[in-house]
Amino acid sequence: MAIHYETIDVSFPKIKRSDTSQWIKNVISQYQKRVGEITCIFCSDGEILRINQSYLNHDYYTDIITFDYSEKDILSGDLFISLDTVQSNSEKFNTDYLEELSRVIVHGILHLCGFKDKSPEDGKIMREKEEEALMLMKL
Repeated sequence: MAIHYETIDVSFPKIKRSDTSQWIKNVISQYQKRVGEITCIFCSDGEILRINQSYLNHDYYTDIITFDYSEKDILSGDLFISLDTVQSNSEKFNTDYLEELSRVIVHGILHLCGFKDKSPEDGKIMREKEEEALMLMKL
């Protein structure tokens, strides 16, 4: 049971793998879940668009695509994260790049925990849970 990190078409972001993994585990444990095999795959806009088109039939860029392979309380999945979109969103929303990246990572983790964001009400709950998780990171 582990959290892995990979890159496709991009350089690895300036995050501390061990600190990030511990933070992810802390977030997951808050929801009485356990870590299975989770992979954060950092990629380019081109790669995320290809994945979105190939697997989800969506023809647009996004910051993250989460593939959930969880079984019961053991969370497993692949989180494809476009570092290009994270960068442009950090500029658009005037946020720190690493904070924006952390928000995107935890967004995918919260999806694995069972949170949705399609409806306005679910989206509001997701944002609240993201903020709670980001506060955990700062402790």
